[in-house]
Amino acid sequence: MAARDAFYVTSPIYYVNDSPHIGHAYTTLACDVVARFMRLDGRRVRFLTGTDEHGQKVEKAAREAGMEPKAFTDEVSQRFRRMVEVMGTSPDDFIRTTEERHIRAVTALWRKLVEAGDVYLGTYAGWYSVRDEAFYAESELVDGKAPTGAPVEWVEEPSYFFRLSAWRDRLLAYYERNPRAILPPSRRNEVVSFVKAGLQDLSVSRTSFRWGIPVPGDPDHVIYVWLDALTNYLSALGYPDTESELFTTFWPASLHMVGKDILRFHAVYWPAFLMSAGLEPPQCVFAHGWWTNEGQKISKSLGNVIDPFDLVARYGLDQVRYFLLREVPFGQDGDFSRAAMLKRANHDLANDYGNLVQRVLTMVQRNCAGRIPDPGGLAAEDDELLAAAHALLPAVRAAMEEVAFHRALEAIFEVVGKANRYVDAQAPWVLAKRDPVRLKAVLWTACETIRHLATLTQPFMPDASARILDQLAVSEPARRFPSLGPDGARLVPGTPLPPPVPVFPRLQESAA
Repeated sequence: MAARDAFYVTSPIYYVNDSPHIGHAYTTLACDVVARFMRLDGRRVRFLTGTDEHGQKVEKAAREAGMEPKAFTDEVSQRFRRMVEVMGTSPDDFIRTTEERHIRAVTALWRKLVEAGDVYLGTYAGWYSVRDEAFYAESELVDGKAPTGAPVEWVEEPSYFFRLSAWRDRLLAYYERNPRAILPPSRRNEVVSFVKAGLQDLSVSRTSFRWGIPVPGDPDHVIYVWLDALTNYLSALGYPDTESELFTTFWPASLHMVGKDILRFHAVYWPAFLMSAGLEPPQCVFAHGWWTNEGQKISKSLGNVIDPFDLVARYGLDQVRYFLLREVPFGQDGDFSRAAMLKRANHDLANDYGNLVQRVLTMVQRNCAGRIPDPGGLAAEDDELLAAAHALLPAVRAAMEEVAFHRALEAIFEVVGKANRYVDAQAPWVLAKRDPVRLKAVLWTACETIRHLATLTQPFMPDASARILDQLAVSEPARRFPSLGPDGARLVPGTPLPPPVPVFPRLQESAA
C-alpha cells in the first residue's frame, strides 16, 4: 500500500436496482477494516462508499416498481445507507450519482476525454447485458449468455466510443511499473492477459433510454453508466477542482476494493480514462471473491440470498464481522454455513478470546481490589508472552499491507491461544493462596497482553474491542497503535477497573 500519510479507500458504489446482500456488506466491511486500521496507525484516511443510480437497469427496475427513477433511487439508496450503519462501518462520505457534484465531475471528465482525442462518434452493434450494464464480444458469450450468466440482447444504436484500443501498451506499462496495481496476483494475471490479447474501443454512450447524465453538447446520448459510476471516486474529492485540499491530499486512490466481477471496469477501463484525462491511476485495485450459501451458488431464484441485516440480528455484529474476514482467505471465494458461523462465534470468540478476558479480569476484581496490579519483577514466562504481544503490531501491519485480513486475525488469535495457555500454566487461582506477589505479576502480564489484543482487534470488531478496553480503563488516546509495544503506554498499577462484564456470549444452536 501507499507509503504516503494519506490513505483513500473506496468500496464500489452499489447499484440500486435491488436491496443490499452479503456481497455488498462484505466489500464495505473490508474497506471499513482497512480504514479503521489506517486511522489507528496514524494515517489520514478517507473512506468512500455510495450508490450508483443511473442506467438502463435502474430505469427498468423503477418502471417495474411503478415509480419514477429519482423517487425509486431515493428509496433504495436509503437501504444501502442503513446497511452501512448496521454493519458498523465508518465511511467519511456517501456519494450518490444523482448528486449535482457528481454530475458536474462526470461532465468535466467527459470533456477531458474529448479534448484528448480519445472519444469519437460511431455506431454500436453488439451484445449488451442490461443486468451487468456491460458490452460483450461474441467470443465471450457462454451458451448465448454473458460470462456472468446474465441474458444479453443485440443492440444497434449510435454511440460515442472511447479509443480503448490505443491504450494497450500504456496500460501494460502501468501494470509493469506498479506490481501492486492489481491484487491478488491471480487477478493481476487475468487482467494482464486480457489486455495483452488486444482491446476493442469501448462504447461510452447510449441513446435507447434516458435515465443518465446527458453527453455534453449532444443530449440525445446519455453517458455509459460505467464511465458515470467510476467517476464517483473523483467527484467525492471535489473534481474537477484538482487544486482542492481533498483532491491534492487523497488522489490517487490508495485502494479500490471491488468484487471480482467488476475487476475489468476498474483495472482496465478506469486507468485508461484517468490517464487520458491527465490524472494518475489508482495505486491498487483489489478484487475479492464471491460467497456461496451452504455450498450453493447464491441466487434469488433459489431463495438463498443472504441478508446482512438478518445476519447481524441473528448472530451479532462483531461475530458477523469476525466470521466474514476470518473464515476465508481474502480474495478467494468462500462458503457461508451456519455451522461454521456458530463455530467461529463460540470457539474463537466466546471460548478463547472472551473467556480469556473474563477470567483474567474477574481474578483482578477478586484478588487485586478491582485495580490494575503492580507487577513488580517479571519472570521469563511473563516476558515471553509480552514479547509475543509486542510482536503483534508488525505482524498485523504486514498482513494488512497485503489486504490479508485472515492472516492478521490468525496472528492475533495465536497470541490469544498463547495467553490462555499462559494463564493455565501459571494457575493464578493457586497463586492467590500461595504467592500473592507472583499473582500480581501474572495478572498484570495477562491484562497487558489483553490490552494489545483488544487494541488490534478494534478494526475488525470495534464494539467488542471498545468494551474490553473500557474494562481495562484504557483512555481513548491510548487506544491507538503508538501505545503498543515495549515502549508503549503500559497499564498503570493502581488504576481502578469497572466490574467485568462478558463480551462474547455463546450462541445457541437455535441461532442457526
